[in-house]
Amino acid sequence: MKTKAVDVAIIGAGTAGMTAYRAAREHTESIVVIESGEYGTTCARVGCMPSKLLIAAAEVSHQIDQASMFGIDVTDKKIDGERVMTRVKSERDRFVGFVEEAVADWPAEHKLQGRATFVDQHTLQIDDHTQVHAERIVIATGSRPLVPGPWYELGDRLLVNDDVFNWERLPKRIAVVGTGVIGMELSQALVRLGVETTLFGIGNKFGPVTDPLINAEVGRVLSEEVTVYADAAVESVKRTDDGVSISYKEGGSTHSIEVDFLLAATGRRANIDQLNFAATGIATDKLGVPAFNDATGQVEDSSIFIAGDVSNAHPLLHEAADDGRIAGDNAGRFPLLRVRPRRTPLSVVFTDPQVMLAGSNYAKLANSGAAFAVGQVSFADQGRSRVLGKNKGLLRVYGEQGSGIFLGAEMVGPAAEHIGHLLSWAVQHRLTVQQMLDSPFYHPVIEEGVRTALRDLHKELKMGPAPVERCLDCGPGA
Repeated sequence: MKTKAVDVAIIGAGTAGMTAYRAAREHTESIVVIESGEYGTTCARVGCMPSKLLIAAAEVSHQIDQASMFGIDVTDKKIDGERVMTRVKSERDRFVGFVEEAVADWPAEHKLQGRATFVDQHTLQIDDHTQVHAERIVIATGSRPLVPGPWYELGDRLLVNDDVFNWERLPKRIAVVGTGVIGMELSQALVRLGVETTLFGIGNKFGPVTDPLINAEVGRVLSEEVTVYADAAVESVKRTDDGVSISYKEGGSTHSIEVDFLLAATGRRANIDQLNFAATGIATDKLGVPAFNDATGQVEDSSIFIAGDVSNAHPLLHEAADDGRIAGDNAGRFPLLRVRPRRTPLSVVFTDPQVMLAGSNYAKLANSGAAFAVGQVSFADQGRSRVLGKNKGLLRVYGEQGSGIFLGAEMVGPAAEHIGHLLSWAVQHRLTVQQMLDSPFYHPVIEEGVRTALRDLHKELKMGPAPVERCLDCGPGA
């Protein structure tokens, strides 16, 4: 048995772990990163990047289908699933390669391969070959798909999102269970690529959306392409000679369908259950995650820190990177701690139209008892959106009564990924609705719809007259 003593041990070499390593290394070279699997982040291997590659192919296919709207006829469209997946995997491997190159540049003594388990608050056992004593430890072990146990009987007919990006070709029929971000994105992309897709959800809830009007609009536009059962309980699944038979209950009646594969997008589980965290003596919640300070990454008042998806606090890449930076910096400088303010929340779902949340969401504001007002705009008649043939969706914006400060927004609509950035910046810099209205809006652009929503919000805030000039020939969303 080998032994190793370091100032900082980091468990996990994903986005959070790699960022924690760089931050901790500003303070010490006595450091080790422990990784049990392949190098390459969740984002690069099975998350953000390969999913966007699949979505990009789907968008091109959809644009061809929409060409007749503009008087352009395209005949003989053919989707070659094998070529689609070849590009997805090739580009995915390129992104993973960047991560592997970064890790290859680390000193050999800073890397240790194997699965770590706690012996006590300062000791880690790595498989059966090494024991590491660390003054400080950062847990950055990420998360994994959570799948109902009985479904594993489906064998290779059961898929999680990781499996999709290893396909050689596209299937003919698939059922996606879960209307979270993964389920929404993949189901629409697969439909646009010619896969017969059925999407199941519970409670008519879509992704991170909390505003009931936005949620309803998301369901409406998604259902235009995908067969969606947004409140249907999957009661049983059974492997057949040709695929999977799914029995589900909706509206008091039981139904069944047959598909080639079942894709479980039923949530994720923190990879902390395999660490023997109980050996630290620190209490955890029902999910096995300990209490920690979001602004420092510190677990209780210990020398253990936590970062990334494993905490389930901010399951987004940019948040995981921030987590890693905060936890790694404080683990490196411990016992001194530095509080790092969190950035304004921003979430984007890459459906078409896209979904975004920026700043405080509707549920948070409603549950807090805060006095706030709501403005909105539909993109059905918004000028630039109609020009592009992307005139679907709704934006709802929130402002504080009394101060007029802009608080946040939820949206499904065109260019939501870009509008979300603008609005999250406005929240972070505590702009008032009036200050936002006084800012420039070019014509004709989709952002003019934002101005319409802000005007509507300003009226509800009752804080004085808002500018009334608008383009009279561009529709109500200008």
